[in-house]
Formats: sequence, C-alpha cells, structure tokens
Amino acid sequence: MLDIAAICLVITALLAYVNHRVLRWPATIGVMAIALLISLGIVGLHALGVDYGLKAYEASLLKSLDFSEVLMQGMLSFLLFAGALHVDLGALKRYRGQIALLAVVATCTSTALVGLAMWVLLPMLGLPVRLIDCLLFGALISPTDPISVMGILKSIGAPKSLELVIAGESLFNDGVGVVLFSLLLGAATSGAAPTPGEAGWLLLQEAGGGLVFGAVLGWATFALIKSIDQYQVEVLLTLAAVMGGYALAMHLHVSGPLAMVVTGLIVGNSGRARAMSDTTRRYVDMFWELLDEILNAVLFVLIGMEVIVIAWSPSLLAAIVAAIGVTLLARLITVGLPVGALSRLFRLPQGSWRVLTWGGLRGGISVALAFSLTQGDGRDIVLGLTYGVVVFSVLIQGLTVGRVARRVCASSP
Repeated sequence: MLDIAAICLVITALLAYVNHRVLRWPATIGVMAIALLISLGIVGLHALGVDYGLKAYEASLLKSLDFSEVLMQGMLSFLLFAGALHVDLGALKRYRGQIALLAVVATCTSTALVGLAMWVLLPMLGLPVRLIDCLLFGALISPTDPISVMGILKSIGAPKSLELVIAGESLFNDGVGVVLFSLLLGAATSGAAPTPGEAGWLLLQEAGGGLVFGAVLGWATFALIKSIDQYQVEVLLTLAAVMGGYALAMHLHVSGPLAMVVTGLIVGNSGRARAMSDTTRRYVDMFWELLDEILNAVLFVLIGMEVIVIAWSPSLLAAIVAAIGVTLLARLITVGLPVGALSRLFRLPQGSWRVLTWGGLRGGISVALAFSLTQGDGRDIVLGLTYGVVVFSVLIQGLTVGRVARRVCASSP
C-alpha cells in the first residue's frame, strides 16, 4: 500500500506541475485531462506493440487499488467534511427548502428518468440491460460534484446565493444518491423489489440516522474544541472526528456522507465562531484546504487513468453519447425547469437555471459506485456509461460552465 500511495502521489504531483506550467486549467480538470491523454497514449502504443508493458503495469496498478474502496471508505469523508466546513449555515438555512427540493426530490426524479430512458434506449443500440441495472445507473449518475464549478464561480464573483445553492445541493445529494443506490442494489441482489415500508425504513435509517449521528458528532467535536486552546490538538480532533465518525457511521448502518456534511457544518460555523481562536481557525482552514486540494487532485488523476480498464466497443460508445444526452435532459427537467419556472421561490438571479443545469458536473462518487457493482454484463455497461458521462461533464461542461456563469452574472442586476 505504501508503494501504491507513493506512486499515486508522485504521478499527481507531476501532472499538477505540468497543468500549472502548460495548460493552466482548474487543477482537478487539468490533471484528469493529462492522465486521460497519457492513458490513451499507452493504449495506442499497446495496439502498435511498442508500449513496453506500460499498459499491463497501469492496469495491474489500478486493479491493486480498489477505486470504490479508496473513495467510499477513504477520500469521501474528508472531501465532504472539507466542503461543508466553509458553508455559511445561517445562509444555508434561508435556502433549506430550495436545497432540499434539489437534493432530494430532483435526485430521486432524475434517477427514475435516467433509468427508464436508458432501459428503452440501450436495447436499440444492441445492449440489452435489466431495468434494475439502468435504475442503478440513474442513481449513481444523478448526484453532482461541485469541486470545479465552485472554483469557477468564486473566480468570476458569482452571486453568493447561486454559490450557496450549488454547494448545498451537491453536498446533500451525494448522501441521497448513495442511499438510493444502496436501496436499488439490495433489490438487484435479492431479486425482489422492497415494499414501500421497507424502502421507507431504509431511507429513514440511512438518511435520518446519518443526519442525527452527524449532529451528535458535530456538537461533541465542538465541545471538545471549545474546552482547549491548542491548535495542534484541535486540528487533530477535527481529523479524528472525520475518520472515526465515518467508520462508526458505517458500523451503525447510517449514511456516512450525510453525517460528514452535518458535522462539517457544525464545526465550520459554531466551532469556528465560538470555539476557536484566530490562530486555531487559521490552521484548521489551512489544513483542510490543503488536504481537500491534494485528495481532489489524486481522485481526478485516478479517474483519468481508469480509462484503461474499460471494455470499449462501438456499441458502448454510441450508448455513452445517448447517456450524455439523457443525463443532461434529466438535469434540465429536474433542476433547470423548476428553478426557471419558480424563480420567486428559489430567489436566485435570472438565468441561474442555465448554470445549475450545465454546471451539474458528475465526479468520483459516480465512478466509485459503478466500480462497486458485482461482476457481470450489466456492470461492464454501467461502468462504461458512467465513465463516459463523468469525463464529458468534467472536461466539456467543466471548461465551459464559466462562460455560462459569466453571462448570468452580466445579466443580473
């Protein structure tokens, strides 16, 4: 594991350096693009018979590194806590209804729309897949990743309300998407659909339990931090809360992602305002910002490298194009249209529906959930579709959403 970690970190650092010196794209987008190009180059050299074993080495490295395990049991807790740490809880409460609508209702509706649409389209492309597999794809592809979008919005001075809604939606829809995915995966494994009562209980246990556990953990961490004034120990307490809390949430069978979001909100608001000195606040911010940047860079490098383990075919490529169109349309229907039609309810600048629709980037959690599926034809197809949609959203949407946001900002009063 030490060798694997060292290799991943060295590759990430070198690609980040190249991106900074040459491309100058947002860090996560740049490192993923370079890793993807290198991996495709290795595939091309392998086809020509001159790769000197590089393809086999990269494939063995990726197989030894369980992407799903690394993200779901490792990185995700840190990324969600760090993301929630700087969200203004007071402002978030003012938009709680809007965020709940987008994170819960829109994610559930998008899961159904994407799943049913792909169930109809895939057989036409020569890829018959079970309805449950299509619904699993809908559940894992519906959650959004705000990493690159938030950086772009901040750099152009986008309205705070728009930043807040995008951040709030993405922080909570990760947890909702994981719960939906778990529910559907249980149905796929058992071969029987859960009753409404069973589904409701699982949602209550996973989502409700995660929220309650996160609140308890957050306030316990707050109390410990408030009782001392030594920044080294206080930073260590936040780290312990994330690692220990996420592990305990898994053992309690409650949503770890939602627990980390709630814990981050409490520590980042009440903790920063009432329990930390200026010195502690500065070190906590620096530590989590640096950790967030490093983990995101590593994550997106791994996403770029994973292209080498996908079983590509002409039918799959056609299906990916269809999936991209379906996911964008579902995002427009479930998020863009409600925000545009109910502008007074959402209280966002005119045209925000375009940013929310086009800025709905998919990221590592979607790929990790796809890799967690059991082996089979359905898994290979879902994995290929997921990878294609994620790469398109990061490279194409991620590099162009700034233009959309600038137009919205320019037209806002």
